[in-house]
Amino acid sequence: MPNEMAAVQDGPRPAPAGRSTLSVHVGPLAGGPARTLRPNAPHLAASTMKVAVLAALHRSGLDLDAPVPVHNSFVSAVYGPRFGVSREEDSDPEPWQALGTERTLRWLAGRMIVHSSNLATNLCLAHVGPAAVAEVWRLARARHSVTGRGIEDLGARAAGVVNLVTAADLARLLRRLPQELLDLLAANAHRVDLAAGLPPGTRIAFKNGWLPGVRHSGGIVYPPDAPPYGIVVCYSGPLASGHAVDDPAARLLARISAGYWSRRHELGTPAGR
Repeated sequence: MPNEMAAVQDGPRPAPAGRSTLSVHVGPLAGGPARTLRPNAPHLAASTMKVAVLAALHRSGLDLDAPVPVHNSFVSAVYGPRFGVSREEDSDPEPWQALGTERTLRWLAGRMIVHSSNLATNLCLAHVGPAAVAEVWRLARARHSVTGRGIEDLGARAAGVVNLVTAADLARLLRRLPQELLDLLAANAHRVDLAAGLPPGTRIAFKNGWLPGVRHSGGIVYPPDAPPYGIVVCYSGPLASGHAVDDPAARLLARISAGYWSRRHELGTPAGR
């Protein structure tokens, strides 16, 4: 799943390579956060940006059940040749098996979220456009998160275009999602990071993302004995190996998730109330 979706060249920048930054935003679904740590620090977004693409697709007015061509040729966010994504770097083989045929946008959105397909993500982004994704972030009152280029758009990356996310912005976006989209996030097949720190069977609607030097996960947890709470943890640093499962950073996120689970009865009310 490694990728670095992109956006703008100005504004906050992630920490330089070699340094570690841990950001946390945990709290109730309404009101202020109960616990935060560097919630506005920018990180390369990795696959967490797929949540914003999903939200843009949902509000686009497009017919999600209309078939669209499955291809691997995309327009760069900067002037230059078209580009494609790497099959070897993608975590989902099924959209690749559909190359040259048609699938619905709803099917592609499902592969993008449940199996974190990079090819499906670029196809969805191509149909809604970066402006629609930017509007999703604006409506969520995001401060620093941006999405402006497709996965493996190397020309845009060389031009300094980077995709950014903050823990606070991702938490804001997750709280705005309708139930239909949360149900899709709950089907996430990559049960690592935050999900690995919860008791087996605990419902969590979440999206994670990783690449070398980056490990993030954000979602909404639904305890059977306490109010639901949102949790976003973003880590940038050398612990993140870029491996899907055997990653020290993934284990760090699981430990943080387990710690907040043990305090879940404190998380239903904003701090200070």
